[in-house]
Amino acid sequence: MNKDYSTPPRPTFKRTLRRISVTSVFITMTLIWLLLCGASIVTLKQYAQKNLELTGSTMSHSLEAALVFKDNTAANETLAMLGKQGHFATAEVVSTGNKRFAYWHYNASAERDTLNRLVSQWLFPLPVTQPITYNGQTIGELRLTARDSLISHFIWLSLGVLTACIVFASAVALLITRHLHEGVVTALQSITDVVHDVRTNRNFSRRVSAERIDEFHRFALDFNSLLDEMEEWQLKLQAKNAQLLRTALHDALTGLPNRAAFRSRIASLMDNPQMKASSALLFLDGDNFKRINDTWGHAAGDCVLIDAAKRLMEFSGNRHAAYRLGGDEFAVILSGVNSEDEVQRICAALSQQFIRPFDLRNGHYVPLSLSVGYALTWEHNSVEDLQELADKNMYVMKNQRSKNSL
Repeated sequence: MNKDYSTPPRPTFKRTLRRISVTSVFITMTLIWLLLCGASIVTLKQYAQKNLELTGSTMSHSLEAALVFKDNTAANETLAMLGKQGHFATAEVVSTGNKRFAYWHYNASAERDTLNRLVSQWLFPLPVTQPITYNGQTIGELRLTARDSLISHFIWLSLGVLTACIVFASAVALLITRHLHEGVVTALQSITDVVHDVRTNRNFSRRVSAERIDEFHRFALDFNSLLDEMEEWQLKLQAKNAQLLRTALHDALTGLPNRAAFRSRIASLMDNPQMKASSALLFLDGDNFKRINDTWGHAAGDCVLIDAAKRLMEFSGNRHAAYRLGGDEFAVILSGVNSEDEVQRICAALSQQFIRPFDLRNGHYVPLSLSVGYALTWEHNSVEDLQELADKNMYVMKNQRSKNSL
């Protein structure tokens, strides 16, 4: 069985901040809710206790006369009248000797569920007792039990309002936190985009913009300084690579493209049917260059080669391409030619470039003729055949010049 060891997706910084905010707000608001609920219930308990005691004190004065005159009917009517107003659940009046004198209770068996009874027992574990006095003497006692349904209603109402307020405050806190986080997320995203672009695309010209947050701003300054150094290093490296490439593909003496550049160009030309159909190859070789070297020295020979290269470049212009293959051997790739007659005319014009004597930079001038051989690219299928024919035609011309000079 193959196990999947792939790395799970990592959460984004924005999502992580949001998760932290939600967690902290939830924990904080839950603690606040618990504390406020506890404080509210304790406060409500004290308030209800005091209210029940105040109700008992007021009722004791109303029941004084009924108890003095032994009028239990009036006492029951008083208890019933006040009980129906919802101030208490049960009321009992006892005379001296702990004998029941009057009694009333609220018949709410359907409403007395378990939760209400638990609330009532916690808030009022014992009935509230209030003595009934006459002329300074205690003649009875009033015992009141709170109405649990009324108390529960207030408790649930308070908890509901408190919960709604906490939920609303949490939502507002999350919205504000999210808004405040946008600056941090945007700053970090800007830095991340620049770093990713530099690493992926080597775009060292990118810079991190100035940030409002001090730590990010200092990081941006340091990172931009590092990018400046890297960009400078990259430019130097590119220049060095370009110089190395030019050195590898150009002749150091004449500045013409060298044999390696020629091979690359002729190979790509033969692989391109469109270019192959309108190109030709010229091989050129100096006829009396060895005599110039033997007579005037290599410095003079170098002057002739440099001047010959300049004439080839002037003749080639932007249309054709000239190369130095080595020694006094040159090559020219003609472009935009469509017939052998056109190639022959170009060869004749090229020969005219070398009629003018060459300055040896020592007060002497010498002539240098070039033997030119050509081959038409559209007549050959391989680079080797093309070069072989051009080289053969060049030596045919050189031999003819030698015979003519004799």
